[in-house]
Amino acid sequence: MKNIRMVLLGQLVLLMLVFAILVFGSSFGISATLWFVDLPSFILIIMILIPGLIIMREWKDFLKAFSVGIRKYRLLELKNIIEAVDAAQKLTVFGALLAIIVSAIMILGQINNLEVIGPNLAVCMISGLYAVIIEFFLLPLRLNAERRMNEEMDLEDE
Repeated sequence: MKNIRMVLLGQLVLLMLVFAILVFGSSFGISATLWFVDLPSFILIIMILIPGLIIMREWKDFLKAFSVGIRKYRLLELKNIIEAVDAAQKLTVFGALLAIIVSAIMILGQINNLEVIGPNLAVCMISGLYAVIIEFFLLPLRLNAERRMNEEMDLEDE
C-alpha cells in the first residue's frame, strides 16, 4: 500500500458501488437511501471516537495514520500509530454499542406502540452499520502501518 489515501478512496468507491447495487437492486428504489441516514446515531459514535482519542492523547498519532507510506516514520512512531488506530477501532465499537443500547432502551420504553417498533429497530441497527463502515476504513490504516513497521524492522536487521 504505497498511498493509503488511494486505498481509502478505492474503498469509498467500492462501498458506494455495493450500497447502490443493494439499494437500487431492491424493489424500494431510491427512497430506501434515506433509511440509512440517522444523524444522531452517527454523531453519537463520532462523539465517542474523537474526544476519546483526544483524551487518550492518541489523536495526533491517529491523524498520522493517513500519511503512513507517504511520509517516513520511525519504528516507535509506527507503533504509536498502530496503537492509535487500534484505540479508534475500539472506540468505534463502544460508541456503536452505546448508541444501540440507548436506542433499544427507547424502543422498550414505547413497546406498547407497535407502529413505531419497526422504524425504531431500524434506527437501532443503523449504529451497528455505521460502526462496520468506519471499521471498513480503519482496518487498512492499521494494516498499512503494520506493514510499514515490518518493512522498517527488516531494514534494521540488514
